[in-house]
Amino acid sequence: MSRASIHCYSDSRAFERLMLLIATLVKYPGVGYVDSPDGNSGKHHNASREVLARLRDVAQEVGIDLPLYSEHTIRKDLKALRRYGILDRSIYRWGYYLGTGAMSREELQVAVNALYSQAKYQQDPQVSKVYQALERRLRGLGLRENMFYPVRTQINRAIIYTDPEEMMSQSKYRGSLFELLEELETAIVKGQVIEIYRCRNPYQNQSEGTHLIRVYPLQLVYSDVAWYLLHEHYQSGHLALSRLDRFSERFKLIEASGRGKQHQLQSLQIAHQLLETGWGIYLGTRREQQLEREGQLPFVKVTVRFFREAMAFIQEGEKRHPRQNITPGPKAKDGKPEYLEYTIELPQRSLNEFCYWACRFMGNVQFLTPPELVEKHRKMAQDLLANYSSD
Repeated sequence: MSRASIHCYSDSRAFERLMLLIATLVKYPGVGYVDSPDGNSGKHHNASREVLARLRDVAQEVGIDLPLYSEHTIRKDLKALRRYGILDRSIYRWGYYLGTGAMSREELQVAVNALYSQAKYQQDPQVSKVYQALERRLRGLGLRENMFYPVRTQINRAIIYTDPEEMMSQSKYRGSLFELLEELETAIVKGQVIEIYRCRNPYQNQSEGTHLIRVYPLQLVYSDVAWYLLHEHYQSGHLALSRLDRFSERFKLIEASGRGKQHQLQSLQIAHQLLETGWGIYLGTRREQQLEREGQLPFVKVTVRFFREAMAFIQEGEKRHPRQNITPGPKAKDGKPEYLEYTIELPQRSLNEFCYWACRFMGNVQFLTPPELVEKHRKMAQDLLANYSSD
């Protein structure tokens, strides 16, 4: 063999070092990234030094006596892995990893638990397929028993059919946007304008009926019992959340080029600010949204009194809303407050949803302000009593 044909990793030591480097990247995804106390995490530190330290650990674990290699040698090996496509040619500012293997086993277990919850309870058909595929692939690693135990889950359950295949098998099929999740996700990422058809609207008192609408889809959102599409109306800029199953499978791409990720993120941020300041998922009318964003919309002060059986639950919710204030009432003979007063400032659009939330506490809640909610709650109580009296 001529000297020119000898590969730089033909030497057993060099080849062994390269294999150990690959094993290090597999075992320690993100190696080379270090949290920095100066706030410049991942930017100004010697990544090769961190990789070399982990490389020595791996060599020791498998019983290989590794010579004292320099950081320069490790950088040369990383360059070789890039040349053969084992590493991407991008900058690994946040640590090195192979392909899509960016998680450790512990991190993967947390992710698998989240996938399990979303597949089983929120019934996301795409996630269900991903979870099933991941479960099959990991069987060979002997991780199935521990990895797939649902240590964490979220049991908020979808009350609607979401999987077209399940609907077909149970003779419950009706076309909806769940048929077009891939196209919908592409439109979200690119900021494309789409035309969709609202085929059902059980709340006819609202302004949105059954009709074609053109929107920028912004995000798929699971809330309480169903999946929603957060969208921005193409012409008016009105932001809204709409149940996915209330749209038919009619889907038309209007602008394929899209407005880009930055515009999408800006609208998404505005929508989530509205969600944070309000209560529930109704974002109000276009005019209300505009005034609220400009700081010209006066908020309504709501005060609710919670009594004994509800007090502990209300007190535990210290971060239920950023504008809330909880004040104990006078103490009873047992030293505990007789009631709690829960005060919150909300936009007018959120009063109905807040009222329905408070009503879950039945006889342990009383509205004090504003007058319209006091009267609404009083009428609810009277209607409830009338229903039972009629029996």
